[in-house]
Amino acid sequence: MQRKKKRRAILPIIIIGGAMFVLVSAIGTATWYYWFFTIAYENRVFPPVVMQGIPFGGKTKEDVVSYWLTRNKAFDDIEIQLVFETHSATLSSHVLAPGYDATLSATQAYLVGRSPYYLSNMNDRLLKKRVDLTPVFLWNKDYVHSAIKTLAEKINIPAQDPLFHFSGGKVLAFQPSKDGRAVNEQKLFSLVENSMASISGGYEKTLTIPIPVEVTRPTSQMTDVNTFGIKELIGRGYSQFTGSIPGRIHNVALAAAKLNGILIKPGETFSFNQTIGDISAATGYQSAYIIKNGRTVMGDGGGVCQVSTTLFRAALNAGLPITERHEHSYRVHYYEEGGFKAGLDATVFDPTDDLKIKNDTPAHILIQTTTDTDNLTLTFELYGTSDGRKSEIFNHNVWGITPPPPDLFQDDPTLPKGVIKQVDFAAWGAKASFRYKVIRDGETIIDQTFNSNFRPWQAVFLRGTKE
Repeated sequence: MQRKKKRRAILPIIIIGGAMFVLVSAIGTATWYYWFFTIAYENRVFPPVVMQGIPFGGKTKEDVVSYWLTRNKAFDDIEIQLVFETHSATLSSHVLAPGYDATLSATQAYLVGRSPYYLSNMNDRLLKKRVDLTPVFLWNKDYVHSAIKTLAEKINIPAQDPLFHFSGGKVLAFQPSKDGRAVNEQKLFSLVENSMASISGGYEKTLTIPIPVEVTRPTSQMTDVNTFGIKELIGRGYSQFTGSIPGRIHNVALAAAKLNGILIKPGETFSFNQTIGDISAATGYQSAYIIKNGRTVMGDGGGVCQVSTTLFRAALNAGLPITERHEHSYRVHYYEEGGFKAGLDATVFDPTDDLKIKNDTPAHILIQTTTDTDNLTLTFELYGTSDGRKSEIFNHNVWGITPPPPDLFQDDPTLPKGVIKQVDFAAWGAKASFRYKVIRDGETIIDQTFNSNFRPWQAVFLRGTKE
């Protein structure tokens, strides 16, 4: 019985001994392979290393450096376009300096399996089938940040806070609130950074990136700074007066300035003549051509009808009732410049001819004028509160075109003989009409037809007879 027990005790010893022999053998084999790889791949990349799908096992560091330097030649002619409306910036390869860091990428590949830790090296050299590395790709981030900032300075428009100063029955200072815009610089940089993936992969040579621009809001709105209910643009009128003589330009600017800042109360009917007041040399007007007693003559205030015509167009655009309007005796070329048809004019002459406009909106209406004396344009803007009305001009017809009468020459004993002076100018006659319709909440609140009858106008010349 005691001998049998001894035999059973020997069996586990044999099994343990065999396992230890196998383990020692495996360790010995692994160690042999470890040192074999150490010697065989001295100064070379170990087999598992792969970069961008390319196996680099067995390559020297110099081979890896050479490969990435060759790849960098593909980036010599790349270009990134940053675009927003009319603004753009080009980031060329010269300033971006894109490319792989060949030396660092080669060093990373070479160090796989060469750490200070034996077991880690054993794993990387013998057990892993693939070690994927990302090559180091560099580009000039500082330049891109600077270029984005410079571009943003050109694109950004700060939001405009409203300004409203009322005194003495007139708005002396006015500035409507306006949204601004700003480049999202962080997002744009991220878009450029993401585009480098396409460039580094060799997929793209030229990229266009829309610049992300966001709306910025003012800190307050128009209704926060006034008690008149003025909060938005409700109508706009425009005209050109290219070719006007200096006196006429002066009168247009003066009359427009007198209307700038005027408030029309709810329910009030605005009178151009009453508001503009006396038009004479005493009130600052200069001599320019006017129509008087069937003739074109020099007189104080020539050009004021440019102002009434432009206001008439703004009132039509705003959908306001026009309770009085008169056409000119003949077609004036200033009122057909800018693509306007004949008939969109309004003459004034106190006390017979006035332009009257009713404010039937729920709030005050503020008149704002802008006279551009460089480009010779006039703009009227009407601010108030929109009640949803929409205006339309249609069936605008011009017909019955008739030529001017023959030129008329009259002897003038005050002019030296041989001198000819033109004192009136020819104009073709015509008839014009258009329909003016205003709709609010599906209901027609204004349906009016404006008619004009322009007479053909004769050119008149004075012929000197004085000896």
